[in-house]
Formats: sequence, C-alpha cells, structure tokens
Amino acid sequence: MAMIAPSILSADFANLQRDVLDIQRSGADLVHVDVMDGIFVPNITIGIPVVKALRPVTGLPLDVHLMIHRPIRYVEDFARAGADYITIHVEADQPQNTLEALDKIHALGCKAGIVLKPKTPAEAAIPYLAKCDMVLVMTVEPGFGGQSFMADMMPKVRKLRAWLDEQAPHCLLEVDGGVDAATCQICKDSGANVLVAGSAYFKAADRAAFVKTVQR
Repeated sequence: MAMIAPSILSADFANLQRDVLDIQRSGADLVHVDVMDGIFVPNITIGIPVVKALRPVTGLPLDVHLMIHRPIRYVEDFARAGADYITIHVEADQPQNTLEALDKIHALGCKAGIVLKPKTPAEAAIPYLAKCDMVLVMTVEPGFGGQSFMADMMPKVRKLRAWLDEQAPHCLLEVDGGVDAATCQICKDSGANVLVAGSAYFKAADRAAFVKTVQR
C-alpha cells in the first residue's frame, strides 16, 4: 500500500488552513510542502513562516521539499518550524555540504532525504543513501505545478528501489510530478511507496476517493 502526500503548491493560498485540514480529512498520509527560492528553480513559493503556521493546524507529517540553493543554510530553521521530513536536492550544493545538511536534519529530530531532478542519474544518490529516510525522484522539472508526468523516470525509480531494498530498506521512495489516478499505478509498480499529488488531488471531484485510489 502506498502513501499519498498532497502538495499544497496547488492549494488555495488564501485558504491554506482549510485546504490542509481537508488533506487530513481525506485520509492522506502526509502534507507535501514545496519551498522554492527563485534561484535553484525559477519560481518563488513559501518559506519558514508558513511551515510554522501550518504545524499546529494538522497532525499529519509535514513533508518539506526544499528546492533552494545551498539548503544547509536553512534546514535548522525548517526543522524548528515543525517539518517532519526535510528533503534537499543533490544538485543544490557540494557533496560535503549535502552530507552535513542530512546530519544536521537528523540531529534536530527530523527525517532527512535527498531529491533527484529528472536529468540527474540514480547513481548520484549512492553517496547519501545511508543517511536517508526518503529519496525523492522528480517526474517533472521542479519549479511549477501542473506539468506532465515523465514516464521515462521509472527505470531510475526501479534502480533506486533495488538499491534501497539492499542498503536501506527503511528508506521511503517518493515520486513527485504529474501523479494522478492513472500514473500512480506505474509509480507503485516501479517501487515507489510515497506519491506526491498536487493538481490531481485538488481538482478531484471526490478527494477522499482519489486518495484511496492512490493508496491501494
């Protein structure tokens, strides 16, 4: 059974509390929070104050995806704001800083993970797997919601699944980008066990039914 993490990138920002409460009522497993800085990706979204404001709103884990340059500078702030999972891009900094950031996230009591852009090979994850509680594979180019699912990322997912089963069976394998009621199945078949859905979740006529479709 897979877990689903609806992304608030597609929520109504004027009614964010309402939409996060709806995510909880729908039976979803996590709340996915996309943080973009306008440097690492060509978009600016939300930051530390929003995570802090959301923390008392829901009991669901906050899955904070940092699409920011040199995330080591901010992981402590996001952890203290209430993040449960903090994932950082391997492309966003030098390897030593990425390793240090993962250690810092753990030291602050959060789960840590890495993210791979579509053009980044699965092999780029290897140096970090021992320190990861989650590996996230992007199936769109990060920066904007509503993009089409890149099915050609599934060999990467399958490769990571095999490595994680061997080296870090506790580690979650997440897919983010273009996940809907149809594409969720190929993700699960490829070994992903956490699926991020933004547009498809918020546009669903019956969000609870959509959640069940992704989970089963």
